[in-house]
Amino acid sequence: WPPSSPQVVEDGAEEDEEELSGGEEADLRSSSGRGSLLTRRGITLRVLLKDGLVEPGDGALAIHYLGKNFIGDLLNDGKIRWVETGQIFNSPSAWATHCKRLVNPAKKSGCGWASVRYRGQKLVQYKTTWLHKYQPSADMSLVSEEDDDEDEEEGKACVVSKDLKKTNQIFNPPDVVVSRRADRERIPVRYCTLGTRDAARDPHTLVELSAFSAINRFQPFNVAVSSNVLLLMDFHCHLTTSEVVGYLGGRWDTNTQLLTVLRAFPCRTRLADRDSASAVEEEICQNLFMRGLSLVGWYHSHPRGPALPSLQDIDSQMDHQLRLQGSNNGFQPCLGIICGPYYHGNQGVASTITPFWVVPPPEQRPNDYGIPVAVEVTYVQDNFLTSDVLNEMMLLVDYYRTAPDLVQFKNLKSLSHHVLDNLALVHTPAGSVTSTTLCLLTQGSLSCHAPKDQAYSQILEHVYSQLSSIN
Repeated sequence: WPPSSPQVVEDGAEEDEEELSGGEEADLRSSSGRGSLLTRRGITLRVLLKDGLVEPGDGALAIHYLGKNFIGDLLNDGKIRWVETGQIFNSPSAWATHCKRLVNPAKKSGCGWASVRYRGQKLVQYKTTWLHKYQPSADMSLVSEEDDDEDEEEGKACVVSKDLKKTNQIFNPPDVVVSRRADRERIPVRYCTLGTRDAARDPHTLVELSAFSAINRFQPFNVAVSSNVLLLMDFHCHLTTSEVVGYLGGRWDTNTQLLTVLRAFPCRTRLADRDSASAVEEEICQNLFMRGLSLVGWYHSHPRGPALPSLQDIDSQMDHQLRLQGSNNGFQPCLGIICGPYYHGNQGVASTITPFWVVPPPEQRPNDYGIPVAVEVTYVQDNFLTSDVLNEMMLLVDYYRTAPDLVQFKNLKSLSHHVLDNLALVHTPAGSVTSTTLCLLTQGSLSCHAPKDQAYSQILEHVYSQLSSIN
């Protein structure tokens, strides 16, 4: 959400492009008027405005960086207002540095005049025009040192846009994942084999995760996930042979750099059903607000495939990371989780659950894909099953009750042996399993995440009886 009052950001001073005061400009240009050579620092947006080379305007400025677009208003005083948040920046470098750090936190500078475009042209070209017009004898190195730094914004391959809604910072469920070819085996590839983006490459290509250490990085945040989150998420993913999607609510502590995931919010909608998307988003936003939680990530399933991100998932995750970071002036991570409930390559009967993040490609290779990396997570065992999680499970049962792709729990013979092994959707504690549950939900995919309070298993029996009765 935009701040209540404009916030002036003064990053980018390392490039020596901060705006000068009116007096400083006058001093630089006194004595012989325009014949007096301005230094690189002296040619500011305010100078270009005064001499009529550019004009103020809404949406007049733009940055294109690693596939992301930022739009800014050029104000009468030469400052820049970022449309996304209403923040005010004193110079092109301040704005460019801020935006690029949102995409790539390791970014040291923004090289604003070479990165920011006015009406489609780089600002450095207007600076060059000014020098040619008013100081034809000036050394053109005044501008050339910036011009070669960054052409990331050129030649960007088109990436699938999956924006969050600006009003509530929630992802649009039908746009997060498109339908997949679920029955075809997809063999993961290594990231190093991908190379530059290729429009002809299958967006459903799965990519193996790298480790932060393998790319000479440290994981920039810690993550703790509640076992009730895993229970609800895995329950949702087991219900249907089609892909599902949901969101993660929690809190981000800037002091400890700890992201705590406290609640899963399944989307009770079909991925192709755009008509119901707005209602789903609104309901999840209200639930987040009522619980005092923030949106901290998303999950989706690969029902019969490896729990690894596809190229499309990588682009979605990179876009979600940017949107959550861009919602305020600080860094906030966005966690992606993939759940693979029925993949024949899973180790044992438990679902494979893969937390991941995406690191932007190297700046010297801006047209490469983002790098998917494995996120180390601490799983926190809950003491009891909350009533809202139980209620959400019942709502999911009701939603999928008539779905053609509902897993047939009653007709066990119709399922493969691995599906049978994975039908234990509950985190059932040892010693509390009834014969009915064993019949329907063998071996317990999620038993390792069971709440410590074993009394909850009797409550969940009602959930399983509903599942077995609707097939």
